[in-house]
Amino acid sequence: MSLRKFALAALMSGAAVCGLSVSASAGQYDGMTISILTRPGPVIAGMVAQRGKEFEAATGAKINVIEVPFAEIFPKLQNDWSTGTNSIDVGVFAAGWGVEFAASGLIENLDPYIAKDTKIDTADLAPYFRDFGMKIGGHTMLIQLDGDFQMVYYRKDIFDKMKLQPPKTWDDYLADAKAINGQDLNGDGKPDYGSCIFKKRNAQSYFAIQTVAAAYVQTQGTSQGFHFDGKTMKPVINNEAWKKAFEVYKETGKYGPPEELNMDIGDTRALFKAGRCGLLIEWGDPPVLALEKDATAVKNQLFAVAALGTNQVLDRATGKLVPVTKESAPFAVDGINYAPFAAFGGWAGAINAKIDAKKKQAAYDFLSYMNQAAQSNVDVTIGWDGFNPYRLSQLKDTVLWEKAGFTKEAAQSYIGAINSALNNPNMASDFKVPGAQQYSGVVLDTELARYLAGEITVDEALKNIEAGWEKVTEDFGRDKQIAAQALALGAPK
Repeated sequence: MSLRKFALAALMSGAAVCGLSVSASAGQYDGMTISILTRPGPVIAGMVAQRGKEFEAATGAKINVIEVPFAEIFPKLQNDWSTGTNSIDVGVFAAGWGVEFAASGLIENLDPYIAKDTKIDTADLAPYFRDFGMKIGGHTMLIQLDGDFQMVYYRKDIFDKMKLQPPKTWDDYLADAKAINGQDLNGDGKPDYGSCIFKKRNAQSYFAIQTVAAAYVQTQGTSQGFHFDGKTMKPVINNEAWKKAFEVYKETGKYGPPEELNMDIGDTRALFKAGRCGLLIEWGDPPVLALEKDATAVKNQLFAVAALGTNQVLDRATGKLVPVTKESAPFAVDGINYAPFAAFGGWAGAINAKIDAKKKQAAYDFLSYMNQAAQSNVDVTIGWDGFNPYRLSQLKDTVLWEKAGFTKEAAQSYIGAINSALNNPNMASDFKVPGAQQYSGVVLDTELARYLAGEITVDEALKNIEAGWEKVTEDFGRDKQIAAQALALGAPK
């Protein structure tokens, strides 16, 4: 059965048992419309709409999906909810953005809803997503619909053919990319690329640079963070570690497509599906996308590495890079410090705190329906929908993935890498403070793009980011940001 047929069959099956897994009763929400804003296209929005049709058939509530470009999601929700317009009932967005909405009192506390919900099974949610992604200040404010962090993928068939070992460090990545670059990787007689990374400005490049930087900067566990000093909110950016990460990131471009600076994630996905990439930085989607009909060149050949590490890490007192030791990096393995980066934190749903009580309950029931294993265990195996694993039942063995079309070996690589990341005590968190989008999607993204384009030096870029982050912190209030950082990551030590 093709993946598309499998997906359709699964959706039909989900619709058939809809009444068994929806918390609401038939006809309970007749005549009600729930408006949900999220990103455009089949990724995320497509499956929200599909599940919405099932929910409507079971409960009577119509799910109206509003699609806007990624960069507009946060400001549109913020404007609608803060001005009292309240035309949007639910936002589906990056889990890390929830802090700012919660701090402003714009989203509903979902603890009372979960307490009455017998179907959501929060014990089956991976602890990182249940306790970090969904909770803010100890209260569940979001419902996780997706589990996101970035990994490195390599073409196992190419590595085997060239007798290369999977990379362990970013230096390995560069060496492997250099060795592979220019080879014909898909048999069409044309030279292909050692590395493929989306580097377009005002898109998602700022996530990938953090995947590179995390292991250089964070050494003491998740609560340390790698953007700020938790006690002062002073940026930890203008130092040798971030400088090295910027330089590594730029060097990958030597082994990538010539137009890489103008490529977003859709462009790089088209390249790796065509078999043109030896290595890539990505979320959890590539191995699943590789099952689709237009990806036969890489089916079951994209193997995952939870994170790449470094043998030098930041000494925060001096701003210099120092060798990995038990003291400088206590979680290091075989002399390498790893810090898997929870880029984006996963797509999650939040409910407008100002809508009426019945609509809040209907909105919650829909988010619960999408989160439940009966639906989400199907959704995470479908490449086009953008949903990645976040439940323990999705990661306990290879059965689910083999049914979707994985070989056992490919499935073991995939869920093994995800479990390795989730179990790493040094997992690096995305921004989860008010202003998260300004810190990353504006300041970091702008200066990174200028550096990659050759407009400024790396030293200028880091200095500008430091100043920009300081301004965002001052705008929101330093003491408030310190408190928010402590709520997100734990009190600074």
